[in-house]
Amino acid sequence: MTADDSFSRLEDDDYPAYTMGRAAEMLNTTQGFLRAIGETRLITPLRSPGGHRRYSRYQLRIAARSRELVDGGTPIEAACRVVILEDQLEEAQRINAEHQRTT
Repeated sequence: MTADDSFSRLEDDDYPAYTMGRAAEMLNTTQGFLRAIGETRLITPLRSPGGHRRYSRYQLRIAARSRELVDGGTPIEAACRVVILEDQLEEAQRINAEHQRTT
C-alpha cells in the first residue's frame, strides 16, 4: 500500500478511521451513547483486529443526528428510528433523481 492509498482512504466516508473515544469526543457525547445507538442497530461499527470499535465519517454523521434528536427530548429508540427513516428517504430521493436523469 502506498502513501497515496492511505490518504485516499481518509476521503472515504465509509472508512472506519475513528476510535470510540475519538468519535465520542468529536460528537461531544459519551462512549455509552455510542454503545446505546449500536445496541439499537442504528450503526454497527467495524471492529479492529484487537476488537475495538471503529467508526466512519458516515456513521459519525448518523450518530450526531441521533444525538441532536435525543438532546431535543426524543427517546433514543425513537430518535434512531427517525434517523433510519431520514436516511432511507434521502437514498430513495437520490435514486429517484438518478432515474429521472437517465429517462
